[in-house]
Amino acid sequence: MPAVSPAVDVPPQPWTGRFDGDGPEHRRWWQAVAEYGQAGPAVPGNAGGDGQGAGDASKPVALLGFASDEGVRRNKGRTGASAAPAALRKALGPLAFHLDRSIADAGDVVVSGGDLEDGQERAGHAVTELLDAGHLTVVLGGGHETAYASYLGVSASQAVQGGQRLGVLNLDAHFDLRDEPVPSSGTPFLQMAEAEADAGRDFRYAVVGISEANNTRALFDTAGRLGVRYLLDEDCEAERVRAFVASFLGDIDVLYLTIDLDVLPAAVAPGVSAPAAYGVPLPVISAVCRQVAWSGKLLHLDVAELNPAFDVDGRTAKVAARLLDTLLR
Repeated sequence: MPAVSPAVDVPPQPWTGRFDGDGPEHRRWWQAVAEYGQAGPAVPGNAGGDGQGAGDASKPVALLGFASDEGVRRNKGRTGASAAPAALRKALGPLAFHLDRSIADAGDVVVSGGDLEDGQERAGHAVTELLDAGHLTVVLGGGHETAYASYLGVSASQAVQGGQRLGVLNLDAHFDLRDEPVPSSGTPFLQMAEAEADAGRDFRYAVVGISEANNTRALFDTAGRLGVRYLLDEDCEAERVRAFVASFLGDIDVLYLTIDLDVLPAAVAPGVSAPAAYGVPLPVISAVCRQVAWSGKLLHLDVAELNPAFDVDGRTAKVAARLLDTLLR
């Protein structure tokens, strides 16, 4: 019996792309992605509760859009990220499909009326449901408030509730550890730290790509107090990043990877809320994605801060699509 779809605001829409033929040798993403619940059941007994198969290359994938820029608005950034899920699907659609796993689209959770917290909670419930049904979950954000929605889903999953050590790896120019009275795209990781402390768990958080010029001393102090591991953008040589990520992966059981596209140089990713003046080279970020995918520990991932209104020739969306394709190989 097909899985029951999680509650979403916008059901899956038809995917489109270039057509070269119906055979598997011609297959593209748009031909491979099925509506969630129509692609058959997930792999039995692989819900992640025992830690087995978190990064299994045969594990079915469930995509969930999080159409939100309310967090960016609250953080005084350039709004427009609510259009990102559709832009990401458009960029993924024409890519050649080389994956040996099924991909299902569960639709979008939409933040409306400024009620970010409700949207995050509903997206979190959907992520938990998909994870516990045995999927590798992928959230298409959204501003980086997407991260707290993802965390709500991951932290309530059987894997984490069963006692596995969760690590959060953020590819980002910013810590997003702001201490503000109202949650925004700048606060999700401090919210996570507080929630993990309330649950009696250690907060395991690492960031690749921090821009010293774009994070205040207060944010560095908060990172130090919380034991956050990080690499500055200027220190992101390929081998140093590989060793940093390997060390972090060695201390956790399951991983939540979040990619804020502003970690990349502005020339590579112009379509974001806060384009990077320096950034981490795309080959380095792509190598991290391969390393994470091969680790066997990837439980959940999301992509955030794509702003189609400021993109150039769909450049940022195409880069994001390529990274997602790499992560799911």
